[in-house]
Amino acid sequence: MKLKITTASILTIGDEILYGQITDTNSQWIGQELSVLGILLTTKLSVGDKFEEIIKGLDYCKKNSDFVIITGGLGPTKDDITKNVLCDYFKTGLKRNEIVLKHVKDFFEKRGKEFTLINQAQADVLENSQVLFNEMGTAPGMWIQDKNTIFVCMPGVPYEMKHIFSTKIIPKLKSEFDLLNIIHQFVMTIGIGESFLADLISEWENNLPKFIRLAYLPSPGIVKLRLSANGNDIELLKLELKKQISSLIPYIEKYIFSLQNITIEESIAKALVNNKLNISISESCTGGALSSAFTNIAGSSAYFMGSFVAYSNEIKQNIININKDTILKYGAVSEETVLEMAINTAKIFKTDLSLATSGIAGPDGGTIDKPVGTVWIACYFKGKTHTKKLTLTQNRELNIRLSVVYSLNLLKEVLFIEANQKLYYF
Repeated sequence: MKLKITTASILTIGDEILYGQITDTNSQWIGQELSVLGILLTTKLSVGDKFEEIIKGLDYCKKNSDFVIITGGLGPTKDDITKNVLCDYFKTGLKRNEIVLKHVKDFFEKRGKEFTLINQAQADVLENSQVLFNEMGTAPGMWIQDKNTIFVCMPGVPYEMKHIFSTKIIPKLKSEFDLLNIIHQFVMTIGIGESFLADLISEWENNLPKFIRLAYLPSPGIVKLRLSANGNDIELLKLELKKQISSLIPYIEKYIFSLQNITIEESIAKALVNNKLNISISESCTGGALSSAFTNIAGSSAYFMGSFVAYSNEIKQNIININKDTILKYGAVSEETVLEMAINTAKIFKTDLSLATSGIAGPDGGTIDKPVGTVWIACYFKGKTHTKKLTLTQNRELNIRLSVVYSLNLLKEVLFIEANQKLYYF
């Protein structure tokens, strides 16, 4: 009979994570992968490089889960004590794995580096462990079964950890253990807050089958809905999720930008490619962030023609050809100015679409009439223009992010209105 794994804990080890010197992206990624596998993450702990704290963390995780995932502390330096602590915890010793030793030796020799005694210690693994080979680095992972609890230990370097988890741990879990069948469906929304969204769909949510759970996952300007269904028959689960999404769409159709777990910029990129449209951008308060949202996507040269980052009024006038009188009369942060920015940018780059932003990101620069957080955005599409005034926050970083998100939302709305183009597909 296969051992059943339903719950998991993550234990991250390292002073640099505990003190916030390094952001723990590993736990977020592992949590998402566990969710797909149908394993419930119950605990996330971070401890420093201290023997007693690691022992306490191991005890707590073992008590509260079937599957304990440990990252960090496997390096060759004196502060990397994870292996020694695990030896004490499991009452075992270390042994040198010759296959790992050869890999580590080749790793250093190919890079023209000396293969020292300290590097050789990377090949030492717990005697009671199965080695999880690390093709991406020198520290191998380890798999340890302690009665009915599974412990896996991986290096903290994100790309090494992800490689081991994806290629070694996930296949082993699927083939050797009893996991709950669980599938997820996402509904990505923009332009509506979490509480307003919850009010709109409360009737629909109340009628969900008991085997489907709904989670609200908000971020600035975006709310991701995640439906999770669990049961024995995966095909029936898929059909039921599709049925539930179909009944949800009429409630919130104008806010949906995707039924996949992708960003708004990725969704818009697909729409631009599908409709053979191109776009250009002129931005002031967003300082290149809006352009970056497009160019971060591979293949963006198919639809993104170029942009202006025009902070000064002189650049707005001399490069984007904004009328000097427009700025003098209405100011750089105005509907009139941002309209001219969008129209003229589309003309200069000869694009179907353009977006423009101008605002006061903060923390200074605000006035009584135009306080910090005042932003105007505009979208041009084949001779027609659409504008929107935003009243945002006092936080500069958040204002820039929200200005980008709301600009992309305006573009989504324009595509829906002017091109009858939905961004979501089953």
